[in-house]
Amino acid sequence: MTTQFRRERHSVTDLKIHLVCVTKYRDEIFSGKELKLIEEVFRHIAKQMNFQILEISGEDELVHALIEYPPKLSVSKIVNALKGVSSRRYGQAGFKKPHGKTALWSPSYFAVSVGGAPIEVLIQYIKNQEKPS
Repeated sequence: MTTQFRRERHSVTDLKIHLVCVTKYRDEIFSGKELKLIEEVFRHIAKQMNFQILEISGEDELVHALIEYPPKLSVSKIVNALKGVSSRRYGQAGFKKPHGKTALWSPSYFAVSVGGAPIEVLIQYIKNQEKPS
């Protein structure tokens, strides 16, 4: 994958995260139809909030997404929007939520920054910078 930088008025960035959202109680409730709806909702929210879903997939009880986002958005705002709207739309579509509850998602999530140089390379680069005399 080639790196495409996000160019805005005062910044050039390449911020990406791997996000994992898990169903409440890790209930195995997703099939192809449910995951398709969640993907559609995630992509719709991304368009509205000006971030991109680069890749998305899921299993019975969780969803993985690779997200590129601008520096003005926090990861928590992205996650809250994705989980909140998808949970609401999931229920409106008539799909059953875990144990008949109102929440689709566990309140927790996993997010890790991805891409760029390995941390060891960055440490060496910073250490090797010339110090002023």
